[in-house]
Amino acid sequence: MPNTPKISEAERRRVRQIRRAAAVMAITMVVWMGAQFIGGQQGWQPRFAFLFDLAAFAALVWALVVTYWVWKERKRDPDHR
Repeated sequence: MPNTPKISEAERRRVRQIRRAAAVMAITMVVWMGAQFIGGQQGWQPRFAFLFDLAAFAALVWALVVTYWVWKERKRDPDHR
């Protein structure tokens, strides 16, 4: 078994944050597209579509902010290769 490098706790935390952000992005897009499709089929009022748009936008902005924080933290970390 090859020697695997030790991963610091900070790096593990960053990986968890990035995975969480990626999951939020993927789930948001699936739910948003599903809501748009169902809303069109059911004849929902446009304000409901706008509500889903705003919720999706908020989730994607949150994921972008988390990704930026992880990127900045990784640049500051002297132990990161």
